[in-house]
Amino acid sequence: MSQTPTVNCPTCGAPVEWVASNVNRPFCSDRCKLIDLGAWASEEHKIPVSPDAEDDMFSEDFEPRH
Repeated sequence: MSQTPTVNCPTCGAPVEWVASNVNRPFCSDRCKLIDLGAWASEEHKIPVSPDAEDDMFSEDFEPRH
């Protein structure tokens, strides 16, 4: 018999069982899930990129300015 995997909630650190019936995983609750979403929306969480990466990604999408 295998033991149910447990992870820590990214928001509060509470232990969370990693089971399919937990609709909030990896979070412990809907509250912690919404706190994390709010942090992404307010740009408290960011994916690190180099300063010019965005310019390089979209430079060919638009006509050059004259």
